[in-house]
Amino acid sequence: MARLENVRFSSETDSDNASLIVSMLRNSWIIGLALFLVALLASLLIWGSNMDFPTTLSSSEIQTSSGNVVTLDRTVREVTGDTIDDVVDWITREGSWLFDGLSTGVTYALVWIEDGLKWVPWPAVVVGLALVSFAVGRWSLLGFTTAALLFVGFMGLWSNTIDTIALMVVAVVISVTIGLPLGILGARSRMADNLMRPILDAMQTMPSFVYLLPGILFFGLGKPAGIFATIIYAVPPVIRLTNLGIRQVSSEAVEAARSFGTTPYQLLTKVQIPMALPTIMAGINQTTMMALAMVTIASMVAAGGLGDNVLRALQKNQPGNGAIAGLAIVFLAIVIDRLTQSVARSRQDALRSSG
Repeated sequence: MARLENVRFSSETDSDNASLIVSMLRNSWIIGLALFLVALLASLLIWGSNMDFPTTLSSSEIQTSSGNVVTLDRTVREVTGDTIDDVVDWITREGSWLFDGLSTGVTYALVWIEDGLKWVPWPAVVVGLALVSFAVGRWSLLGFTTAALLFVGFMGLWSNTIDTIALMVVAVVISVTIGLPLGILGARSRMADNLMRPILDAMQTMPSFVYLLPGILFFGLGKPAGIFATIIYAVPPVIRLTNLGIRQVSSEAVEAARSFGTTPYQLLTKVQIPMALPTIMAGINQTTMMALAMVTIASMVAAGGLGDNVLRALQKNQPGNGAIAGLAIVFLAIVIDRLTQSVARSRQDALRSSG
C-alpha cells in the first residue's frame, strides 16, 4: 500500500513538473513576442520603415577641380577590408621565404609524380590497376576500372588525368599528414576538440570557390595555389573521422590495455589506432573525394588537369568536350572511391575475424 502511494505521489510530481515547464515556455514565448512588438513599434516611430544599418564611421569632404564638394563616407566594411588587406600584405611580405619554399617543394613533388606516371607505358598502368581492382573488388570492379581507363585514354585525356592524379596525391598526402595528428589531438584533449570544431564547421560550410582566394594571395597563380586551396577544403573529414574513430574505441579495450601497464604512446599505436582504422580509412576516402572535386575547381587558378578541359569547354561553349571531360572525372572518382572503400572494408573484416 505504501508502495502504491509512493508511485501515485511520484506521478503527481512528474505531472506538476511538466505543467510548470509548459507554463514557463508559454510565458517565454509571450515575453519574446512582446519585446519584438515593442522594438518594432519603437523603430517605426523613431526611424520609420526601410531602416538601414548605421555603417558609416566617418565622412570627409573633398573639393573637386570644378569647385564642387564631394562627400566621401568611410564604412565599416571598407575599414575592415582595408585592415584585412594590410594584414595579408604583411603576411605575404614577411612570410615570402616560407611560401616560396612551400611552393618549390610542392612543385618538385608534382613534377616528380607526373614524370614518373607518364614514364610508365599506359598498357602497364591499365593492367596494373585492373589487377589491383580484381584483388579488392573482383570482376565487376576490374571491368569498370579497365573500361574507365580506356575511355580516358582514347578520348585524349590521359596526360591531363595524370596531372589531376598528381595534384590529388600531393594534396591528399599533405592533408592526411596534417589531419591525423590533429584528429588524435582532438580525441585526447577536449579543449583542442572544442577549439577545432567551429573552425572545421566553417571550413566545411564555406563555398569551395572561396578557398581559391588564400591560395592566390600567398602563392599566386599556378599549381601550388590549387594544392593549398585543396588542402584547406579536403582536410576536415580526416580530422573529424580520426577523432571520432579513436573516441569510439571501447572503454573495455582501453582499460584492459592500461591494466597491462601500457604507456600512452603504446595505447595509441597498439590499441586505439588499429581499432579505429576503418573509421580513419573512411575519413581518408572522403578527403580523397573532396580533393578530387577541389582539384577540378582549382583549374580556375591555372592548376591544370582535367578541370582545365572542363573550364575551356565552358568558355568556348562546347558541351560535348565538357561532357567528355566531366565523365572522365566521374569515372576517376568512382575508381578511386571503390578502391579505397574496398581497402577499408578488407581491414574491417580482418579486425572482426581476429576479434
